Amino acid sequence: QVQLVESGGGLVQAGGSLRLSCVASGRTFSNYDMAWYRQAPGKEREFVASIRYNGARPDYADSVKGRFTISRDNGKNTMYLQMNSLKLEDTAIYFCNEHPRPMGSWGQGTQVTVSA
Repeated sequence: QVQLVESGGGLVQAGGSLRLSCVASGRTFSNYDMAWYRQAPGKEREFVASIRYNGARPDYADSVKGRFTISRDNGKNTMYLQMNSLKLEDTAIYFCNEHPRPMGSWGQGTQVTVSA
C-alpha cells in the first residue's frame, strides 16, 4: 500500500523560510511525477508545484513562483519543497501526491502557519 508522509511544517514569521519533506513508500517512487498541493482554511486544495519523475521540469503556481523550489531525491524516495519569503497567504496544510492525477489516498499533510 502506498504511503505518503509529509513533514517540516511549522510556525514562521512572514519573510521566513521552511523546508518540507515528503517520503513515499509502497511503490517505485522514481517512476512517478510528483507535486505539492496545499489547502487553506475554507478553501479548495490547490496545486503548488510539480516535478517530473527524473527531477526535470519543475513547475510552479504563479503565487509561489520565485519563492518556492521543488526538488526530489529518488535514492531516498523523498521530495522537498523549499519555501522562502513566506507570506501570510501561504498558511495552509501542505500535501504531496502524484501529478497530474493524484492518488485517491492522501497523507496527513504538514501544517504551515505564517504569522505577521
